[in-house]
Amino acid sequence: MTSGLVIVDKPADWTSHDVVARMRRLAGTRRVGHAGTLDPMATGVLVVGVDKATRLLGHLALTEKVYEATIRLGESTNTDDAEGETTATASAAEVAGEALAAAVEALTGEILQVPPQVSAIKVNGQRAYKMARKGEEVELRARPVTVSDFTVGEIRRHGDLVDLDASITCSSGTYIRALARDLGAALGTGGHLTALRRTRVGPYGLDLARTLDQLASHCDVLPIGDAVAAAFPRRDVDAADAKAIAHGGRLPATGLGPGPIGVFGPEGDLLALMEEQGPIIRPLAVFTS
Repeated sequence: MTSGLVIVDKPADWTSHDVVARMRRLAGTRRVGHAGTLDPMATGVLVVGVDKATRLLGHLALTEKVYEATIRLGESTNTDDAEGETTATASAAEVAGEALAAAVEALTGEILQVPPQVSAIKVNGQRAYKMARKGEEVELRARPVTVSDFTVGEIRRHGDLVDLDASITCSSGTYIRALARDLGAALGTGGHLTALRRTRVGPYGLDLARTLDQLASHCDVLPIGDAVAAAFPRRDVDAADAKAIAHGGRLPATGLGPGPIGVFGPEGDLLALMEEQGPIIRPLAVFTS
């Protein structure tokens, strides 16, 4: 099968690892991985790399992501989502639009976020979720994340509970569950996430995504060159520079900015993912072999 990306519309109740295992069978190769884990409850865009494209995944995981979420105010859970056990309740019936808007604004922009207790972050070499399941108290440090858009849509009131739909654009490493928790905490009601759908990872949206059933019938693979050209700045080089890159050489920088750059040869074939460092551009991953 061609090296490239498969944009999967992940179903609910599947782990990201489950999707990778299914894609290994469909692609006929063990060289399959994913960029940016989705919790089992979540659905939507999961970027899967096949063969040589697995070397792109660490770079793609750092790109901006967009989510559609439903947050319930009035209940807190031990996982900050609907899969956990309720730990506290407080009526959200009196939550007013002005207070909600102020709390959302405070969670927008560059913020410090404490990850959920039940998360894959390592503490002293152990996954936080494994420690939490043993009943151990997990102390997680706040981390800087960027929420560039947090827009509240429909609001539904059910007695003491309030469900609100939100569209969220954020940086890599942002936990939407933690946003739900922190929104509820700011309003004094508690809160947790009840639904989550990822609609975009970098340039790859639901318009490119296919369900696993669709992929079983026809496995659509975005060729690796197209995938790189869609996600990163492009630089085209001549035959001499292409030869240098194939041997791990560096080239003069041309001011394409920080972050990965897709470098293409004279025939339009992807040569490498490279990064400018001062006056030079150095390889991050070479694809000529």
